[in-house]
Amino acid sequence: MTDPAFEQLLAELRPKLHRYCARMTGSVIEGEDVLQDALVNAVKARPHTGEIAQPERWLFRIAHNAALDHLRRRARAESRRSNEDPNMLVDPDDVRPDPELLSTSLRTFMRLPRVQRSSVILMDVLGYSLSEIGDIMDVSVPAVKSALHRGRTRLHELAREPEDVPPPALSSSERTLLAAYIDRFNARDYDTVRAMLAEEVRLDLVNRRRIDGKAEVGLYFTNYAKATPRHFELGTVDGRAAMLVYEDVAPEVVSYFVLLEWSGSNVVHIRDFLYASYALDGADIQVVR
Repeated sequence: MTDPAFEQLLAELRPKLHRYCARMTGSVIEGEDVLQDALVNAVKARPHTGEIAQPERWLFRIAHNAALDHLRRRARAESRRSNEDPNMLVDPDDVRPDPELLSTSLRTFMRLPRVQRSSVILMDVLGYSLSEIGDIMDVSVPAVKSALHRGRTRLHELAREPEDVPPPALSSSERTLLAAYIDRFNARDYDTVRAMLAEEVRLDLVNRRRIDGKAEVGLYFTNYAKATPRHFELGTVDGRAAMLVYEDVAPEVVSYFVLLEWSGSNVVHIRDFLYASYALDGADIQVVR
C-alpha cells in the first residue's frame, strides 16, 4: 500500500473509527482523543508492517487496543473488570445485527463490560461479521457470539430503564468566561476575542492541523470573519462546557462544536471540530440557558 493510499484510507475510515472509539469510551470527546492516539500508532507502525492483507481490520484492531489502554488508564483506580468467561456462555442462534441498538446512548454502552460492549458496537453499530470481530478483538468466534448475546440482552434491559441523569453543572467562572467569549463571537468582535488568548495558546482544528502561539492562532479568527456568519450558543457536549455552532442565525441543529480551556481569564487551548462533524454522532448536547 502506498503512502497516499494509506493516508486516503485513514481519511475515509476516520468517522467510522471515531464512532467505535466514542462508544467504547462513552464520550465523543474522549473518543476523538483515542482516535488520535490510534492514528498516531498506525502511522508509526505502517513502515514496519509490509503488505497488510486486511488494512481496515488492522486499523480497527489498533483503535480497539487504544480504547482499551484509555479505559485502563481511566479506570485504574476503580479496577472494574468483568469476571465472566464468554466462552462458558450459551451461543445464541441469532447473530445478525440488531437495528434496535443503533440509537442506544453512549452512557448506556458504558454500562456493559468491555468485551460485550466491543462486540455489540462492532456488529450492531458498524456491521462487522463474527470472524472480523474476533480478529479485531483477538478472541474466538464463540467468545464473540456469547459476548454479543449477553451484551444485547443487557442493553435491551437498560433501554427500558429511565435515564435519570442530572444536567451538567458549569462553575460560575467557567460559564462567565465562555459566555463572554461566545458573546464577542456572535458580535463578530474578533479583536476582543484575540485579546482573551494566552501567549502560549494552542489551536487544534480537529482532523485538519494544529497551530501554536497567539500570533498564529490569531489568524484563525480572520477566517471566521471572512466566513458566512454563524450563530453560537453556550452549551455542553457530553457534560463538557462547549461553544455550540449553528450554520443558521436561527439555531435549530448544531453543526459542530468548539471546546476551550482556560488559565485564569485567558484561553490556552481551542479544539474546533469544524472539520470533524462526525463527532456529533451520539453526542449528548445540551444548550445552557
